[in-house]
Amino acid sequence: MAEPSLQQFYIPEEQSVYLLSHQDAKKLKDWVELCKTQLSQLGYRQIELIGKGAYGFVFAGVTTQDDGQDAHYVFKFTRVTLPQHLQDRLEEEAFMLEQVDHPRVPHLIAYQRVRQQSILVMERAPGENLEEISLREGRLSPRLVMHIADQLAEILRHLRRLSGNVDSIRGDRILVHGDIKPSNLVFDAATENIALIDWGSSVFAQLDENLQPVACSVMELMSDNLQQTNARLGDVYFIGEEQLNGGLSSPRFDEQGAAGTLYALASAQSCRFGHRGIPATSLGLPMEFARTLDGMLDPDPRLRAKAGDYFIEHMARMARTVMVEFKPPREVALVPVWTRPSPKEIDTVVYSSRKSFLREEGGPETLNDINDVQLDRYYKNFMQNMGETEKAFLAAVSRLGRYPVVGGLAVRWETDGVYIDSSLNLQAPALKTAFVAAVNNMVNLARTIYRQGIFKSCLFNARDTLHVERESQEEPFRMPEGAHLPYEVSAMPDIEDQTRLHSYFEDGPDPEEFLVLPEKIITSLRALNAIHHTGMLIFEALPTHLKIHSYFRLLDPEREEEFRRQLDDILASIDLIEGLGVSGFMKMPYKDTKHFTHIERMPERYYPRNPRAQKSPAVALGD
Repeated sequence: MAEPSLQQFYIPEEQSVYLLSHQDAKKLKDWVELCKTQLSQLGYRQIELIGKGAYGFVFAGVTTQDDGQDAHYVFKFTRVTLPQHLQDRLEEEAFMLEQVDHPRVPHLIAYQRVRQQSILVMERAPGENLEEISLREGRLSPRLVMHIADQLAEILRHLRRLSGNVDSIRGDRILVHGDIKPSNLVFDAATENIALIDWGSSVFAQLDENLQPVACSVMELMSDNLQQTNARLGDVYFIGEEQLNGGLSSPRFDEQGAAGTLYALASAQSCRFGHRGIPATSLGLPMEFARTLDGMLDPDPRLRAKAGDYFIEHMARMARTVMVEFKPPREVALVPVWTRPSPKEIDTVVYSSRKSFLREEGGPETLNDINDVQLDRYYKNFMQNMGETEKAFLAAVSRLGRYPVVGGLAVRWETDGVYIDSSLNLQAPALKTAFVAAVNNMVNLARTIYRQGIFKSCLFNARDTLHVERESQEEPFRMPEGAHLPYEVSAMPDIEDQTRLHSYFEDGPDPEEFLVLPEKIITSLRALNAIHHTGMLIFEALPTHLKIHSYFRLLDPEREEEFRRQLDDILASIDLIEGLGVSGFMKMPYKDTKHFTHIERMPERYYPRNPRAQKSPAVALGD
């Protein structure tokens, strides 16, 4: 039997440590502790892990300088499992960072090797990255977006006229950062200053902003330097078409990253793709700036270049517009959002299926030949051959998983509009404003997709995942003694119409799931189906590792004993599971289906001429 691809299981986010096998989780924890130990031996203190990505891990630490002042540093380690040529990128990053001398770019401190482990040491910018701020606050205010845009434009202008110190022959060089996105911008709330970090994708530009070769000698022009790109991939949620498709590197790459970043911050999204359904002109920004941003994101490369030039030349003037902070209209969720504090920590993971209809038929296989470890995480098995808005919709669902939320979604596209059933339970009431903005983006993007099909998504707490290990694929999985599927109990009104329950089986087997469950488990699921509850159950079978993800909330306390017995019967039958793949089931408590008409795009909405006169009614944007 051909081994199925399991990589479609997670919409691309860094995998939770709670989803790793016990052995892999231990390796990760041991390696993190080793890094901390090495930094302690070098004399640093207050060491903490502050980030991780496809290429490595990032730590923070403090040391005392000769003058008695504390200095805050960032330490970047490469993943030791990477091929050597990818580990060598850390040294290249240090070299490129050394070329930049700008107050909004933290300086390189040192690059060193400790016991075969490469470490890049940099200044630590004060503040918090803008992706985290966006997730907490939702849509950033127009005034703040303009202020951030002004600083970004200033950085891009500097990189265009960077004086090279590579050697005395080359003279001025243009440097391309290659990975501008909200998580690579650190924001200091006290000063509202930004700092551009993570130069791992940076290169010297091959072309200038006019797409003319950047070379200082005839020999350079005659070399093969302009026959193939030197560009790195960057985060495909934010990079532009030229960089994604392997074009020669130029300052236009960073204009595209800046445009995607500013659009995402203004709209409370985590990607650039939604601009067709939710254009910048619908986000309450000043008209001139909004139109510039839409131009920079336009499909026409000539219009993108024209808008990019306008951004670089006029952003400083646009930022001088006098703007005040006013309380924006309070958004009302377009589909129900329930909030209640949770007594336990939530580590949300999103599982989505039935996505194949979102792909374009006969779309080109544009990324098959790109050899980059980030590729599978970010793009290849998730969004290849999808239109921009379809990508944005999936990214919007993925963003919901960045919040402490459990539940599910069923989105059905028909000729007369979009039907959405949902059960979204937010466990942190303080985040409701930002979460509602994310939910409404998801709904409005769905309304701009003109296809027929159904999309389902489950959101579960990875900390509740059960793990079962076996020595080889020939052995059965056996559940450890005393293991149980967790569930909550909540009474519902007796008048609830039982016939309106979602069935586990109403849509039949999912064509995108590979695992066929044994009949004994299906029988127990059918029995569960008759008990009033909400929840989901997903089996993920790997060669030597079975993960059982779940979220259950019993709505009929009188049948708790029967409910628990069926859950236990399911676990007792896992030794009958054969094959590899994924099989998932979802049940929502009642059908309170919301219907939305199709739209081409969201209507225009600009920063008001008289913001002080604005009131703050509750509105459902897009309703």
